[in-house]
Amino acid sequence: MRIAKAFAVLFPFIVAACGPAGGGPGGHGGPGVMPPAAVSTITVQPKTVPATFEYTGQTAGSREVEVRARVSGILLTRNFTEGGPVKKGQSLYTIDPEPFKAALAKAEADLAGAEARLDQARRNAARLKPLYADKAVSQKDYDDAVSAEAIGDADVKSARARLVEARLDLQYTKVEAPISGIAGRSLASEGTLVSGPQVLLTQITQIDPMWVNFGIPEADHLQMRAEAEAGRLVLPKDGRFGVQLTVADGEVYARSGTLTFSDVRVSGQTGTTDARAAVANPDGVLRPGQFVRISLSGASRPGAMLVPQRAVLEGPQGKFVYVVDGKSTAQARPVQVGEWSGDDWIITGGLKPGDRVIVDGVMRLGPGAPVQAADLGAPKPAAAPPAGPQAAAKP
Repeated sequence: MRIAKAFAVLFPFIVAACGPAGGGPGGHGGPGVMPPAAVSTITVQPKTVPATFEYTGQTAGSREVEVRARVSGILLTRNFTEGGPVKKGQSLYTIDPEPFKAALAKAEADLAGAEARLDQARRNAARLKPLYADKAVSQKDYDDAVSAEAIGDADVKSARARLVEARLDLQYTKVEAPISGIAGRSLASEGTLVSGPQVLLTQITQIDPMWVNFGIPEADHLQMRAEAEAGRLVLPKDGRFGVQLTVADGEVYARSGTLTFSDVRVSGQTGTTDARAAVANPDGVLRPGQFVRISLSGASRPGAMLVPQRAVLEGPQGKFVYVVDGKSTAQARPVQVGEWSGDDWIITGGLKPGDRVIVDGVMRLGPGAPVQAADLGAPKPAAAPPAGPQAAAKP
């Protein structure tokens, strides 16, 4: 009985404590009610942003040539440092020239003999010509003299050709670099019998500029084309993308390059299109065979809306953001996202120009929560302390 009386006395106070703050419906300033959450927002507006595409590539020398001897012989000397730079025309190997000097001397003697025989045949034909006119010699004798002159002329030409060949063979005993670049390992040592072009001596790789080979997936080609036709993507003129490389340690290579080749064929094995970029490499920082991350730049996305990545949340139905409505409350808004642009998401659907998206403070929110919004970068408004019995008391 006494318990019932005590409850009857306390009941009005319990009802008052559980009622709306401020004595009116929905009041926010009364005792025990949390103030609106202080959040930072951005107002989304369409803008043109650069579009980049990233792929994995491998470096290769812009020119890679094999060095072979053109004549057979004994290799006398190697005239370069393995792995070192060589210049075009520099002597790399020397083949024993003595047999070729002897062949050259013989060719010169053969030419001299052929020229002497030609002179004799010409003199004979010249003597017989007036005699034939006077019917002093027979037709056969004159014809034989003319034929001997023609044969002598042909022999001289043949001897001259053999002389040129002998001079070339002697010249080819010096194996020279066909291009400038970096010499590889020597595959033949001094004293080796080189059997002409059949033997590979070394290789030279030109590393400036450096080529970067990579593949562009067919799906990316189709997506680029579709977005370009829809006006959501503007590609560089003539497909001349800029190129930036990131090496294996994560460092960005200091020099940029350009896309120089894109094949029209799609590989049936990889489903990609072969592409190649050229990058300056005067200091030799890049080496053939490196795996790099290649970024293509030069395209742009007009009318794109950007939202910081931290403002985009993941829910059961997909990605969403919180926007501030006209009543200063947070409302969840599903969005469709594209690719990253720096630290931002490119929003492809779900937002419209002028929407205020909450960036900081989203983890304390729920749908319909009251907020006190300030532009991102501006000082956050100080939250009012909750009003308690002591704050309400007046002196």
